[in-house]
Amino acid sequence: MLLKNLSSLTLGALYAASGAFADSSSSSSSLPPIEVAGNKFFYSNNGSQFYIQGIAYQADTVNGSAGDDINDPLADYSTCSRDIPYLKKLNTNVVRVYAVNTTLDHSKCMEALAENDIYVIADLSIPGKSVDRTDPQWNVELYERYTGVVDAFANYTNVLGFFAGNEVTNNASNTDASAFVKAAVRDVKKYISDKDYRKIPVGYSSNDDEDTRVPMADYFACGDSDVKADFYGINMYEWCGDSNFQTSGYKDRTADFKNLSIPIFFSEYGCNAVKPRKFSEVQTLYGSNMTDVWSGGIVYMYFEEDNGYGLVSVENNNVKTLSDFENLSSQMAKIKPSVAKNSSYTAQSTSLSCPASQKYWKANTKLPPTPSKDLCGCMHDSLSCVVNTDKIDEDKYGDLFGYVCSQVDCDGITADGKNGSYGTYSFCSAEEQLSFVLNLYYQKNGKQSSACDFKGSASLQKATTQSACSSALKQIGSSGTGSASSSVSVSSSGSGSGSNSKSSSNGDSSSSSSSSKGSSTAGAKEKNLALGSKASLSQVILSFVATLGVVAGAGFAMA
Repeated sequence: MLLKNLSSLTLGALYAASGAFADSSSSSSSLPPIEVAGNKFFYSNNGSQFYIQGIAYQADTVNGSAGDDINDPLADYSTCSRDIPYLKKLNTNVVRVYAVNTTLDHSKCMEALAENDIYVIADLSIPGKSVDRTDPQWNVELYERYTGVVDAFANYTNVLGFFAGNEVTNNASNTDASAFVKAAVRDVKKYISDKDYRKIPVGYSSNDDEDTRVPMADYFACGDSDVKADFYGINMYEWCGDSNFQTSGYKDRTADFKNLSIPIFFSEYGCNAVKPRKFSEVQTLYGSNMTDVWSGGIVYMYFEEDNGYGLVSVENNNVKTLSDFENLSSQMAKIKPSVAKNSSYTAQSTSLSCPASQKYWKANTKLPPTPSKDLCGCMHDSLSCVVNTDKIDEDKYGDLFGYVCSQVDCDGITADGKNGSYGTYSFCSAEEQLSFVLNLYYQKNGKQSSACDFKGSASLQKATTQSACSSALKQIGSSGTGSASSSVSVSSSGSGSGSNSKSSSNGDSSSSSSSSKGSSTAGAKEKNLALGSKASLSQVILSFVATLGVVAGAGFAMA
């Protein structure tokens, strides 16, 4: 039987019960945390180098839009305890999970994994809740999702780290999205520090696109320690069938990343263009040609599904090992990578220059602001003209955005990762953002009641400003493009809309899952993970300004 299907839990329910389990507060079993030094991982207790010998471990994760279910492999003890002996036969010391349900109890599985010397790398996103390459945002909704995962797992010492994104930028056309993922890395690291959790590494998992692979790694590895990623993974499918270090592409990739200043590893590998997989690349990956640069890898994947990447099949709760399993087990049993000691290790490179803008790389080093739910609530409460949520649904916001932003400056709510320009309220919900620009329109038109109507889609409210909000709102200014000198924290009794307004809608085009792969091709650079998403705010504004700006009525009667 596959991992229990969480059919009764929609994504909405995942957040409704946040904090239902404080399952990371204690653990009867512990492993020494893994630490980062230079481009290597080390055991914190004895300073020996740690190589990732990993397996992607997640079955039947729905790769879809918001409202679909996920299958959390760390929340079903009957299944994880069944599978751990098989993971041990593969010499597994890391499992990667792509989606977790923060409302469930993970303590039994996490302790069982720890007792068997197995660490976890968990993706912070879920399908429908990640940075979307077609509509990149780093907003309050995502911030709360990502930090919620941190809260659920931070106190398990066998959490090796977190992925803040997976294949978000997948070619040169969407490199701007990487600015939003790097902002997530920055803010999750700060959240971990502010909460006084142990220093848990936060990294990124990329695809292997020939145009962007090097500048993208440099981009995530560059900058100050509080901004850059702690580690970097590449989903690598260049070695297919019988190959070798030179012809597979591994030699070239090792040369590409020899100067990377943070640990790099294969966050997925195991091309299945030739079956059965012999996994001959294992000896090379953990051999002398690669271990100076690479820290191991994660085989895709444990469960057999339609994509044909499985190591085992499961039927009626019975596990059957496949030929790929036996081949991998044999290969892993033979590896003997050289092991450095942290005490005698000196990193060859400790810093890296950020990549310059060029033909294939356009992500700005200036990152989006840190989302603040309280600030969004302060802003919304200070407005006189706001969205009438009783009369208009969020899927109809596009028309209003398009018309209003053809009449007023909407820079305060837009974000551009290419140019590095971000409105102060670009992280707020769609309702809050629309209310902000409706209020600008209302003010521009003499604060006449007819300028806050739009056939009932907008209405007047009594504007209020809490004392905790006053200074920040003044510094930000009426256009929403200034910056506050300090963060805002308002009392829970305040009327801020941050806790009441609809969540912003940003579809997911980048969150990978265990079911995301189709059949492999010889090139093995597949995995177009594009999922359905709503049009981005920027796209809405650009498309509607050109049309609705010249049609003043646009279906909205002002009187």
